[in-house]
Amino acid sequence: MFAWLALLAAMTCSQPAQATTPRGQLVIGMNMNNLLSLDPAGATGNDVLGVVANLYDYLVELDPHDLTIVKPALAEKWEIAPDRNSLTLTLRDGVRFKSGRLLTAHDAAWSLQRVLKLNLAMASPWKSYGFSKANAEQLITAPDARTLHIVLPEPTDPKMVLYTLGTSVSSAILDRDTVLAHQKNGDLGAAWLLTHAAGSGPFTLTEWRAKDAMLLDRYDGYWRGPAKLRRVVMRHVPESLSLRFMIDRGDVDLAAGMAAPDIEALKHVGRVDVQPVKRGNTYYVALSLKDAKYADKRVRLALRKLIDYDGINTAIMPHYGVPHQRPVMSGLAATLPDPGYKLDVAGARKLLAEAGYPNGFRTTIRVLSDPPMINIATALQATLAQAGIDASILPGTGNQVYGSMRDRKFEIVVGRGGGGVEPHPHANLRAMVYNPDNRDAARLTNFQGWRTSFHDDDINRLIEQAVRERDEQKQLAMYREVQQLYDREVGAIQPIAQMVDTVVLSRRVHGYVGHPSATTLLRDVYKD
Repeated sequence: MFAWLALLAAMTCSQPAQATTPRGQLVIGMNMNNLLSLDPAGATGNDVLGVVANLYDYLVELDPHDLTIVKPALAEKWEIAPDRNSLTLTLRDGVRFKSGRLLTAHDAAWSLQRVLKLNLAMASPWKSYGFSKANAEQLITAPDARTLHIVLPEPTDPKMVLYTLGTSVSSAILDRDTVLAHQKNGDLGAAWLLTHAAGSGPFTLTEWRAKDAMLLDRYDGYWRGPAKLRRVVMRHVPESLSLRFMIDRGDVDLAAGMAAPDIEALKHVGRVDVQPVKRGNTYYVALSLKDAKYADKRVRLALRKLIDYDGINTAIMPHYGVPHQRPVMSGLAATLPDPGYKLDVAGARKLLAEAGYPNGFRTTIRVLSDPPMINIATALQATLAQAGIDASILPGTGNQVYGSMRDRKFEIVVGRGGGGVEPHPHANLRAMVYNPDNRDAARLTNFQGWRTSFHDDDINRLIEQAVRERDEQKQLAMYREVQQLYDREVGAIQPIAQMVDTVVLSRRVHGYVGHPSATTLLRDVYKD
């Protein structure tokens, strides 16, 4: 039995006095159900972002206080070509992987090429720029050991590419030789990397027991200097009430993913602090235009009037989100003020009658069974009923709910998403609105606009033009016009709130700065 497992067992026992975790260890309690893979080419979800950010290094990092500030990491400098069609990054010298190998631009180029060659989930942002399995090796190259050259296959805003290099899990730089030493049947190490790591980050993966615990130990050869913590222990605690008792008792130093009532109860405990971090994605109600009812703009507008925005945000969303009704995240220069949608049952009934549904109709709402999504769905069910719409709630897993969206086989989905990792309007619009090919055969499953079958040529054209526009003021005007058009055409996805990720920290913990892109770094965290 591993000594660290014995430690975990000891910490699980109830204690009559206030517990104390070891000073050199950060013990994190979290739900690890969605932590399924550590491979940067295929790992999805916010939880894995935080793990990968501490096992690997990225070429650049985004300032957690202002995401538009790009900071050096493995790349000590970079240059955007005058024609905006390529980027050249100069890597710092002397960085070593945990294997002892020097990290070079050849490793960086291979890591990015690998994502496209495997064509798994995390190839999506790169494919949206025009990169592919076929062109990866020609467009992403290393002329020498310290120079990485990226040629953009299609005109786009190069700032978007820089933001992706600093936030997407697909941008982690892998030890090429170590990964290839473990490849099987030409899989580029994909099977091995599901549960292993080969990076240069401040921590190394010592052990991972799925849906149990993960142990990260300090890498003393880290190029920035050793992390302040000797060890990070992540524990699978899916029940919010259990997490509440554990953080209060001192069994864990940080609790993530807790339910709002438990967070609220802990706000008055003097031993802990509550730290909210606003993310760039949204909680939303999505409609499928493949359903004849929702293809009618009058019915979509009626549904928009049957969402109790104020009630949901007041009663359900504290600690989960803040009011937001636009497809572009708040805080950007291009984001228009909220349009001020309100619950309007009478207005909705009038529209439904005009559309031929004076007595309403039957429909279904697919939703995750977790809060706050299930609570939003219940609130929506109640307000739809006021207009005669009989909505059945179909709770399910992520694969069931979002799988139905990917297959375009749903009526209503209450969900969360919409890009927003990169601090750029295109990140949200690409994820939620853009749909360049509405055919079923196109299978543009990573575009939620395609999933909903919402397609508007003017909106698509404007999004494509805006991301290429060099004049900043013209670009801002275009992004604002997209939001106005989306409002007028009653887009299929209606945001309700912008996500807030709230963690509860022991006051023994210092230096923890939650990152809006979920790439929270632990190298400077310490405990008294």
